[in-house]
Amino acid sequence: MIHLDKLQLRKSAIEKLKNIPEKTKQTIEKQLIDHLVNSTLWKEADTVGITMSQGFEWDTTAIIEAAWKQNKIVCVPKCIPQEKKLTFYQLDSYDQLEVVYYNLMEPKPNETREIDKAAIDLLIVPGLLFDKGGFRIGFGGGYYDRFLMDYPNETVSLLHGSQLVEKIPREEFDLPVKHLITEDGIDEL
Repeated sequence: MIHLDKLQLRKSAIEKLKNIPEKTKQTIEKQLIDHLVNSTLWKEADTVGITMSQGFEWDTTAIIEAAWKQNKIVCVPKCIPQEKKLTFYQLDSYDQLEVVYYNLMEPKPNETREIDKAAIDLLIVPGLLFDKGGFRIGFGGGYYDRFLMDYPNETVSLLHGSQLVEKIPREEFDLPVKHLITEDGIDEL
């Protein structure tokens, strides 16, 4: 039953995000990025883990470029579908990316350096819906839940207030993020 609820919530959240007018989306993204880069979490992080956004997702390129300007190490995930696992690689240039399945942009392992998860100071976790406890509905597959199981450092997600709901249906393997950043600022959970 939880699985079906999550599927319906995921589908509904994607539709809502796709229907945000471009100008509104850009305004929200600017607010989210401003709150992130002015946060203590960001300032204390030397290495930042982040996905390459696509389509209706909040654009991550400005965050990546802000990190590069501040000489932070940026690392992005590569999915290993057979194991439903993420491995992060240092990204120094967009030229180190390739298009893979589902049109995702991922690092080229032979042109990048693998980063141990314990070395990632701040992980920016993607998601579609969140509750006030930091639980989330992602894109399905459980990749981030598996990664977070033994991830020791800070986690944060960027979202619009409309992506915040009272309670997310939870399964035993679901893990919350520690901080949420909305257009109104950052919440410690």
